[in-house]
Amino acid sequence: MSDPDRRLSPEQRVAFRAFVRDHHPDRGGDPAVFTAGMDRFRIADAADAVGTDAGPPANTHDPMSFPVRLGVALIRTWRRRHDPS
Repeated sequence: MSDPDRRLSPEQRVAFRAFVRDHHPDRGGDPAVFTAGMDRFRIADAADAVGTDAGPPANTHDPMSFPVRLGVALIRTWRRRHDPS
């Protein structure tokens, strides 16, 4: 997980997210187990990167244009202010 722009296979992504969800210290996990697991994922990531032509980083998503981001922010603000609860 050293390069956030690198595309992960769906299996790798599911495994990584499940590990973080189960072992993150902010969610009640053991910090030592979390650190060791992150090191294990980094080593596996480095091993996968050896021998591959990385090239330019892959864009994992197209960023929303400014007008779209502004519209989403306005809708969220309106909903927060007008939420009856």
